[in-house]
Amino acid sequence: MKKGTLYIVATPIGNLEDITFRAIEVLKSVDLIAAEDTRHASKLLKHYDIKTKKISYYDEIEQRRSEELIRKLNDGMNIALISDAGTPGISDPGYRIIQKAIDADVNVVPVPGPSSILAALVASGFATDRFIFEGFLPRKKGRKTRLEELAIESRTLILFESPVRVLKTLKDLNVHFGERRISVGREITKYYEEFIRDSIPEIISHFENHKPRGEFVIVIEGLTRKLKKQSA
Repeated sequence: MKKGTLYIVATPIGNLEDITFRAIEVLKSVDLIAAEDTRHASKLLKHYDIKTKKISYYDEIEQRRSEELIRKLNDGMNIALISDAGTPGISDPGYRIIQKAIDADVNVVPVPGPSSILAALVASGFATDRFIFEGFLPRKKGRKTRLEELAIESRTLILFESPVRVLKTLKDLNVHFGERRISVGREITKYYEEFIRDSIPEIISHFENHKPRGEFVIVIEGLTRKLKKQSA
C-alpha cells in the first residue's frame, strides 16, 4: 500500500486573507487536518468553506497523537498539519510528528506561507542578510547566561514575547544590551498592528505608559563595531 503524505501547512498569523491558494487547495483535498486547536482552526476553515475532518494535536497529547497520525499516514491517508498561526513546529507543536513521519519514510511536504518572524524582521529596518531566531527566552534558569551570550551577537536577533512578560524582557535587554536599537512588532497583520522602533530605554518608557497588549516579536540590532566602541 502506498503511504500518504504529511503536508506542513502555514496558516495566517492574524489576517485571514494571508493564505496561499495552494494552502487552501491542500486543506480541502487531504483526508485529515491535524490542528493544534480544532476550535481555533474552525474559524479559518469556515472562512474558506473547508469541510475536511479535523483532529487535535496540542502539546499535552502530541506524543500520543503523533503515533496515531503516523499509523494513518502508513495506511495511505494524506494529512495536513497546521498550528494556530504561522508555520507548524516554530515555537508550536509539530516537530515530533514531522520527525516520526521522516523516520517512517513518509513523504513530508512543506506548504510555506505567513511568518511573524520574517514580517517583523523586514519591517525592523535592521540588517536582514544574517539573523538568528531565539524564540522565547528562558523564564528563570539560564536566562542571565543566555542574555550575556546574545548581547555579543553580531547578527540581527529575533525574540518572541507575551504581553505579560514583555516589559520585564525589555528591562533585562536594557541591562545587557544598553542603548541598542530595537523594533517591537505587536499584533502583526491584525487590526491593531503596531511597530515601535527606538532605543531600548525609550521603548521601555512607552510600555510603562501604555499597557502591553497582544503578542510581540522583538527584533534587536546586532552588535556592530560602532556599538562596541560606544560601550567600551
